[in-house]
Parts: sequence; C-alpha cells; structure tokens
Amino acid sequence: MPSFEYEALDAGGRSKRGVVNAESARLARQELRRLELTPVSISAPRDKAGVAGLGKAQAKIGSSELVNLTRQLAVLIGASTPLEEALNAVALQTEKPGSRKRLLAVRERVLEGWRFAEALGEDKKSFSELYRAVVAAGETSGDLSGVLDRLATMLEKNRSMLNKAIASLIYPAALAAVAGLVVTALMTEVVPKIVEQFQTFDAKLPLITRIVMGISSFLGAYGLYLLIGAVLGGVLFWQGMRSPPFKLAFDRWVLTVPLLGKLLRGLDGARFARTLATLFAGGAPLLDSLRGAQRTIGNAHMRDRLDGAITNVREGASLAASLKRANVLPSMMIHMIAAGERAGQVPVMLDKSAIQLEEEFDTASTIALRLLEPAIIIAMGGMVMVIVVSILLPILRLNSLAAN
Repeated sequence: MPSFEYEALDAGGRSKRGVVNAESARLARQELRRLELTPVSISAPRDKAGVAGLGKAQAKIGSSELVNLTRQLAVLIGASTPLEEALNAVALQTEKPGSRKRLLAVRERVLEGWRFAEALGEDKKSFSELYRAVVAAGETSGDLSGVLDRLATMLEKNRSMLNKAIASLIYPAALAAVAGLVVTALMTEVVPKIVEQFQTFDAKLPLITRIVMGISSFLGAYGLYLLIGAVLGGVLFWQGMRSPPFKLAFDRWVLTVPLLGKLLRGLDGARFARTLATLFAGGAPLLDSLRGAQRTIGNAHMRDRLDGAITNVREGASLAASLKRANVLPSMMIHMIAAGERAGQVPVMLDKSAIQLEEEFDTASTIALRLLEPAIIIAMGGMVMVIVVSILLPILRLNSLAAN
C-alpha cells in the first residue's frame, strides 16, 4: 500500500505532520478526516521501485546521524511508543531529506508486517549487518529499547575511538610532510647554488660537505624518479592490502611493532569487547555474538585467530580459555572475561574491559603523540644543522686560507 506524507491541523488548530497509508490521495484525505485531522497538504505516493532504489539515489545515513536516531528510537520505544510511530516521529525530526525517506521506507516495511531487522535489511548501506544483528537480538529478547540504547552507545564509542586514532596521526603526519618538503627544498634549490661557488676553488672540501653535495646531486638527477617510485609503491601497497594473504601477513607483522602494535591491539580489543557485550546482553546467542564482534576488528590476523576461538567455544570450551588460546587480545581483557564467567556477568565485565582499554588507548596515544612531535622537530633540526654546517665549513676554511 502506498504511503503519503501529510501536513494537517488537529481540532485545536495545531499543525501535525506524518505518514498515512492509503490506495490513493483521496482515500488518504478520508483517513485523515476520520482521525479528526484537517488535511493541508498530501505528497505523491512513493512506489516500490522508489523504495528499492533509494540506496542509489540518496547518500547513506551518516555515522553521527545514525547514533542520534538510534538513541531517539530507544527513548521513544522505551516510553511504550509503537515502533511505527517511533520511526515516523524520528523521520520527521530528521533534517536531511534523504535520511527521512530512508526511515519512512523502513516504516512502510514495518507496517506491511516485516520484522524491524528485516526492514532495515532493505537499506544495507545505512544499516550494517552488525547493526541489524543487534536489532534482531533485541526483537528476540523483547528488550528492543534497551538494546537500541546499548547499540547507540557502542556506535558512539567505536566512532570516537576511530576518530581519536585518526586525529592522533594527522598532526605528526603533517609535521613530517612539512619537514620533508623543507629539507628537500634546501637540498635541491639552496645547496646546488652554493656548490657552484665552491667549484671555482681547487681546495679540497670537507667530508660532510662532499656527502651533502652528493645527496643534493642525486636528488636533482633522480628526485622525480624517486617520487614516481614512491607513488607507485603506495599504489601497489594499497592493491596488496586488498589481497587477503598480503593483508594477513602485514597485519600480523604490524602487531609486532613496538608501541604501535599495542595501540592497535587495544583499539580492536575495545571494539570487540563492547560489540560482544552489546550483542550478548541483547539476547543474541554467544556464538552469533562472537561472530558479530569479530567483524568489527580491522586487523586480519586478529580476525583469523578468533576463528579458532569461536570453534573452541562451539566445542564446549569456556569463552575466556578460547580467547586466551587465540593470543591476540589484551591479557587484561581475558582476565576480566574469566571473572565475568565465574560471576555470571560477562556483559558487565566486557563493558568494563572496553572502558579500560579505551582509557589505555587514550593515554598511550597521547604520550606517543607528545613524544613523536619533538622527535620529528629534532630530526628536522638535525638535518638542517648538517646542511648549514656543510655550507659554513668550506666558507670558514676559505676565509682562513685567504687570511694566510
């Protein structure tokens, strides 16, 4: 049955907006009058093709907006609002037309008798498989409001962790890029012009000056090729990361890098713990919860090792013992899960371990950033000093020869 967006006035003269299902606009107006509403405007119906093709016509719902609408749905459903009315209210409060249409399309499916998780599956771009799995668990357990609230918290925390990781790398990367450009400019533009002055003298130049001159000449002759090679190397690496064997090998190696490996392990561990807690507390079976949490991990080696842990749990092993045998998650998290199994509070302990891992990540990334910034500055200053010394030494030597 087609859906019509309407604007109408109630008995008190207050404006109301919403969606009504009817076979035609005339019948939609009749339905509004039956509800004691005076129609002001009714939009044209959206056909099924429009709903099905929505993913191509509109941009997907953004991560921040998804968190907000999930939280709003949790509040409304928790206040005993029927799901279709909650979807309608959230859709009409959404500022972006594309997001509004997506939510109304989901509402239409719900009105047709679809389960909420199945209706969300019609828009896979906006609602990930994990999101739908959590919603399905909430529907099964009968606590959709509580599960949606935990889902919003999980999405917010995961997004916050990812944003912090990216933000921690932006400034050092920019600083390193500027330092590289400055040194390259000195070596390719400044040093060659000064070298021309030294070539008119027969005196032997200092070793450091000859080394700097050699590097400058090499960059001048092959700098363009080096740049092309770096770009090609980046492209090949990007393509290689799409190959499962290469990505698996690289992700295994990156976990062994001091400090960086610990940071990445903690980041993925926190997301895994929070997602597992959300799914398990929402009523999803443990194996399904583990598979859903596994998909949130970005490191291919960690995901691969967790396959064995899931198999062990399926065969009857405890969760803590299986995760410990995988040997990819932080040990603190394993101990807290073991304590949770003994106390029968696994979701609570998973939440606590996620919070602790997030705090450790914040602390470690802040310290690393504060150490990395001066290290880059010192390295840049050292290279500039070498260039300056390589220029000043011949000048001082020539001045001493002229004085004699």
